[in-house]
Amino acid sequence: MSNGATLRNGASGATPPPFATRRWALLAMSVGVFCIQLDSFGLNLALPQIGRDLHAGGDGLQWVISAYLLSTGTLMLGAGRLGDLFGRRRLLVAGLAVFGASSLVCALAPTLPALVGARVAQGAGAAMIMPVGLSLLTNVYPAELRGRATGWALGIGGIATACGPFIGGALTESVSWRAVFWLNVPLAVLGAVCASRTAESYDTSAPRSVDWGGLAGATAALAALCVVIDRGPRWPWPVALAGVAVAVALLILFVRRERAAAHPLVELSLFHNGPYMALTLAGAAANTATVMFLFVVPLTLQGQWNLSVVLAGTAFLAPALAMALAGPLAGRVPPRAAARLMAGCLCGGALVLVCLARTSSLTLYLAVATVGGAVLGVANSLTLIATQAVIRPERAGEASGVTKTVITVAAGLGVGLAGAVTDQDSDVGSETAADMALLITASGSLAACVVLAMWIRLREGMVRAGSAESGG
Repeated sequence: MSNGATLRNGASGATPPPFATRRWALLAMSVGVFCIQLDSFGLNLALPQIGRDLHAGGDGLQWVISAYLLSTGTLMLGAGRLGDLFGRRRLLVAGLAVFGASSLVCALAPTLPALVGARVAQGAGAAMIMPVGLSLLTNVYPAELRGRATGWALGIGGIATACGPFIGGALTESVSWRAVFWLNVPLAVLGAVCASRTAESYDTSAPRSVDWGGLAGATAALAALCVVIDRGPRWPWPVALAGVAVAVALLILFVRRERAAAHPLVELSLFHNGPYMALTLAGAAANTATVMFLFVVPLTLQGQWNLSVVLAGTAFLAPALAMALAGPLAGRVPPRAAARLMAGCLCGGALVLVCLARTSSLTLYLAVATVGGAVLGVANSLTLIATQAVIRPERAGEASGVTKTVITVAAGLGVGLAGAVTDQDSDVGSETAADMALLITASGSLAACVVLAMWIRLREGMVRAGSAESGG
């Protein structure tokens, strides 16, 4: 099979692609995840300088972050299924091209509205890259290697996740905040070239037709939900309540549409897949804790211990390395052990957040943060790896789109809570607010751990009962 070969999911006798095409897919996904995560976390410390350069401030400046996250969270569900239907390689190349072109516009943006608009386009590119890239790896790698391949890609992306604040801060101090965007351009080109050399794959078990009504309904519902999560805390409570009502109504309409559609955008049977839903919801809790961790720790290093941006970033290298190594480790976890390990990671993550809020020594703080990077890195990587192992490969894009949408919306909750940590006068972490945010997040992680543990116990009991009944 050549590099331009097509891998048809669902077709009998399909030949797995050779090593070379699998390698190109892994490289493309790794570069794409790195770019996405760098832009998710690399601009937080650069916001004050962006405001000064573009003569902007107040809530408007926060849209530099929010526009990207909202666009990504809104569009991922549809992008994942479009990749299944029209070609995962094609959508991945398109996503990287959009991401690179919009990064160029961001780097040249003369005004805040132009920058925000380009960030929306960046989010659209990211929405294609992540779920489509995951489903491509699921379908070009054999079952015994999928987890490891996805783990390596997420581990490389984890470097950008953990080092994003440092890279963004260092580039802003030494060059310009625009350098963060310039860095994306050659990386996106490299990723697109790699993606173009892998095998094409798509779902042949369903007609290549799009449920446009469902796509529009899902996009509208998610857009309303994401805006409420991001902006709701700043609105008067009647307005926020009305926003929640609109989002819920749109979600209900979407579900009714999918029940009636001959070929729905999202098969509702996916939500009856117990292991998939348990891992996805646990991953949402883990992702919220991770976002809080990544916001609070660098800011606290600057605030409580008065480190400069560069020194704070250097001190954060150990947690960053631990988080990056977690991806390949998670890729080696057997699917049957994923739920139990996820519960352990949620419990461990809660303990780490509590310790961070109560630690008064810088050395101990960094040691605890390093453990936290490893635990939360495993949890987040395991979410994406394990959910792909419990669904049908031909609809991998649909499943990864749903999973990424859920955990991205959860990340929005984390971003909103982390916003309370930033002291607007000094642009560093407020110690009291940071401790409170960490404790709230730890409580949520512990609650998710308890729920997941109860689900595991209930499921094992049902399996034992079924085995006894069949044996009798």
